[in-house]
Amino acid sequence: GLRLALSVGPRVPARRYIIDMSYSSHFMDYKRTAMPSAMKKLVVTQLSPHFREAVRVQTVPVPTPGNEELLIRNRFVGINASDINYSAGRYDPTVKPPFDAGFEGIGEVVGLGLGASSDYTIGDTVAYFRNGAFAEYTIAPAKECIRVPLVKPEFLTLLVSGATAYIALKRLGDLTKGETVLVTAAAGGTGQFAVQFAKQAGCHVIGTCSTNEKAGFLKSIGCDRPINYKEENLGETLRKEYPKGIDVVYESIGGSILDVAVNCLAQKGRLIVIGFISGYQSASGIPAFKGATLPVKLLQNDYGEAMGKMMRMLAKGELACEVDCGDMAEEGRFSGLESVFRAVDYMYAGKNLGKVVVEVAPAAQGNSKL
Repeated sequence: GLRLALSVGPRVPARRYIIDMSYSSHFMDYKRTAMPSAMKKLVVTQLSPHFREAVRVQTVPVPTPGNEELLIRNRFVGINASDINYSAGRYDPTVKPPFDAGFEGIGEVVGLGLGASSDYTIGDTVAYFRNGAFAEYTIAPAKECIRVPLVKPEFLTLLVSGATAYIALKRLGDLTKGETVLVTAAAGGTGQFAVQFAKQAGCHVIGTCSTNEKAGFLKSIGCDRPINYKEENLGETLRKEYPKGIDVVYESIGGSILDVAVNCLAQKGRLIVIGFISGYQSASGIPAFKGATLPVKLLQNDYGEAMGKMMRMLAKGELACEVDCGDMAEEGRFSGLESVFRAVDYMYAGKNLGKVVVEVAPAAQGNSKL
């Protein structure tokens, strides 16, 4: 069912090939998905710590993949705390708007370049971690894509949230059996993985959360001591129950919780700072603080290993990947690209249980793989 699309790329050089392939530099799946000519995407049009101020929906032509690229029809995209940092221009101050938003997606290959066709074909299911995910279609280099057996949002949780926890604890946590680990925002996107990986390392795990429902979820994934900080005083509880202090803190909230965590560290305790939800919407984003933050370089080196290990654990049923698609949100499930705005608000209000995911498009009809 493939139709070859004519290339409108640069002129082919005059050198003759024995077999002239110049007419088919990319393959597009027009038949099964009825490819539209235009699509919606989210673009950061001005820098602001408030996502709704920074980002606009734009209608643009569906892009054409280059030689080594895939065109992916996004089914699900992940919401990250870093989406706000990015839209506020904090990651790379040299990048000026407009630029595309969103970091991770999962979907089907609906178009690909000739070079990419040695490894992929139309209909393959892939996940990717790169800029420009908040769109109906995204182009990604084939070598950066990760094959997934199904288009399920659970796989999406591993790309950023799971990998961050895995690599941070391995590289910066240096966990030893019997140590005490405190995970803040433990029922969130990355917290749920930190809890599970610390338990697997034989640690005693304390997890902070904001509701009793989340505390119940934490118990179900093996957390030894969930603390609902809306009902218990975190500092007092830690001092009373853990007088020797905490060995490792996996921190992703910032603000007052971070201060409490730092004060409860044991003598040789390690602090791993993943991000600051509470400080995000301030202009600088980061309360003045020194801690071990994850260098991006470190992520790249260990990424393949982390993904491989987590995919195997997920396949064996050894890893819980909780996803929150907003089914309990006031306005209902996060479906359609525009609901990214609601999903970001929902995460910042601390309402999510698990990783926040938006369903960009429903499953393609007549596709037996889904």
